[in-house]
Amino acid sequence: MTRVADHRERIAGLLGVLPVAALPVVDCLGLALAEDLVAPIALPPFDNSAMDGYAVRAADVSATPAVLPVADDIPAGRTSLTPLEPGTAQRIMTGAPLPVGADAVVQVEWTDGGTSSVRVDRGVAAGANVRRAADDVAVGTTVLRAGTALGPAQLGLAAALGFGSLPVRRRPRVLVLSTGSELVGPGEPLAPGQIYESNGVMLAAAVREAGGEAELLRFVPDDVAEFHAAIGARLAGFDLLLTSGGVSAGAYEVVKDAFTGRGVEFTRVAMQPGGPQGAGRYQGVAVATLPGNPVSAQVSFEVFIRPALRASMGLPVVERPSVRAKLTAPLTSPAGRTQFRRGKYDPASGRVVTPVGGPGSHLLSALAVSDCLIEVPEEVTELAAGAEVVIRFLHSG
Repeated sequence: MTRVADHRERIAGLLGVLPVAALPVVDCLGLALAEDLVAPIALPPFDNSAMDGYAVRAADVSATPAVLPVADDIPAGRTSLTPLEPGTAQRIMTGAPLPVGADAVVQVEWTDGGTSSVRVDRGVAAGANVRRAADDVAVGTTVLRAGTALGPAQLGLAAALGFGSLPVRRRPRVLVLSTGSELVGPGEPLAPGQIYESNGVMLAAAVREAGGEAELLRFVPDDVAEFHAAIGARLAGFDLLLTSGGVSAGAYEVVKDAFTGRGVEFTRVAMQPGGPQGAGRYQGVAVATLPGNPVSAQVSFEVFIRPALRASMGLPVVERPSVRAKLTAPLTSPAGRTQFRRGKYDPASGRVVTPVGGPGSHLLSALAVSDCLIEVPEEVTELAAGAEVVIRFLHSG
């Protein structure tokens, strides 16, 4: 059997790193910056007020109370300013440019709020409540390095510097395909032997959560000719075809039958759940085939597909967070296979993890209430309660 690490490497190699594209800033959340971002302007671009109040010369309010005529109003966005004459004040709003001659701002709470004249009850030192030009960023500063993951703060900085678009590694485009003549859409009545399709919904959501774009192609029957007809006209423009089901050793394994000898190789990976796997290229598009049991499919996605998708985007972190924890109950695992059991982590009780459900690959409800995968190494067959294990979180927060 193929080792887990070897299959991970194979899947990652299929996608590689995606091309750079210039995308609107508002569409770059979660993407990786492809080039250093250098500031074309200063932040702030001009001296401005940090308070609603009055622009003054500090010397004019050194003795208080001081009464000064209000010579002008300066709202935020004002582009033409009157210089501040000695012995006067100008009412100013937060973010508004400081007039020439002013060296401080008295907050409105320290005044009577007058509009024609103002009484200042407390003096200020020069520089008080003033944001100086380039206090945050100087022109020519590299503010973000290539490879930075772009979150709200990074996108806000780029927008503040006037960038309308950014060079990023684009999102991988994934066609998610669920196969099986037994599958039925939601809301339709189930005949004996039929089940509602769930893998496509689950895997498409997982692709989007990982940062990719997913399109779902559902209910491809167990017929090789119909399988090729269904995907033949749909592959153009996608980076990855992701299938679930039809890859085991039985009859009617349509994915395996359709792709064998056509660029996709099938193997059994030394893991539980998720042994039957396939990877390769078809019509120039990367292909990853996952098992059909829902837990097998989702665990396989977490172990193999998600890291490859995130690496293809150039993101600095591709793995879920992991920690070591102590088991609250014993576990057994098949020899020679890495086992991934579902679990609930409780840091408040001493960093312990409780297994949820059994090892069965059909136990979707147990996966749905779990927050981590418990990883049992391939050389381990038994673990006692209290044994320390590595857990992979099923969230990134």
